[in-house]
Amino acid sequence: MINVTLKQFRYFDALARFGHFGRAAEACAISQPALSAQIKELEAMLGAPLVERTARKIHLTTLGEDFLQRARKILADVEEMSELARSAEGPLKGALRIGVIPTIAPYLLPTIIKRLSGHLPDLDLLPRESITQSLIADLLESRLDFVVAALPISEPALREFALFDEEFVLVRPIKDAQKPVPSPSKLQEMKLLLLEEGHCFRDQALSFCEMRPSDPSLVMEGSSLATLVQMVDAGLGVTVIPEMAVPLETKAAGLDVARFARNQPKRTIGMVWRKTSPLSKQFMEIGAVIRQASQTRQIPEASPDRPLPRAPR
Repeated sequence: MINVTLKQFRYFDALARFGHFGRAAEACAISQPALSAQIKELEAMLGAPLVERTARKIHLTTLGEDFLQRARKILADVEEMSELARSAEGPLKGALRIGVIPTIAPYLLPTIIKRLSGHLPDLDLLPRESITQSLIADLLESRLDFVVAALPISEPALREFALFDEEFVLVRPIKDAQKPVPSPSKLQEMKLLLLEEGHCFRDQALSFCEMRPSDPSLVMEGSSLATLVQMVDAGLGVTVIPEMAVPLETKAAGLDVARFARNQPKRTIGMVWRKTSPLSKQFMEIGAVIRQASQTRQIPEASPDRPLPRAPR
């Protein structure tokens, strides 16, 4: 009889995710020899190797691939049973693992944490920032409880809960402040700075500008909105950022920030969680708190004829 423990399932899942004993051990908060011993014990029980060991990285064997799928299903089921117990206890408490994309996290996450801590003082919030693709993969594997990202995600196993819409704004050098706000077609003729591949905001900005990723007008691809804004201040070009980023990213730069005159680009921010989660009702209540928190982060209202206030140099 094979007697595999949940601990061994988790260790093997971490090893498969990181592809390295050292990084997997660090993620599991144990020593590398201890993790290696647990995997060897697991292989001994199964009577066959689960991983192929090389100097730099491990590779799953055919058995390892099959075992991983079953292990992750078991871990997901155990997680849902734990959530079922939590859903019957009333207000949420304990660890809550939140994923947030980089174009939201620095601007909204601090407010979310403060609000949720006030509403649910027994909650231990564990936020993680990463790109959408990575967060959704972790959500599907039950390593996160919910994700705050731009919708739609369009994953059949997940439920989407819209929170609010947010406009994009143009950031350009202060010397261009009196010029008309360019149309999408005009932006194609300008030096445009956008986030690097993998960020959903990059794809949304490209769509608005009616540009291809390989367009020569893209003079820089940055890893953060802060970098893009600083490069605009240095005179390298112009960029498009989400409205919530304006107060933080432009407060110390000499920039002109303006809304687009027509067909204002925007995105829908929302929460995403597994449809099978028993905590759906509690997540919707959390969503109401986040929606309220978002209202305190909006920049002043403006129209095309009344531009957004400019940050002093």
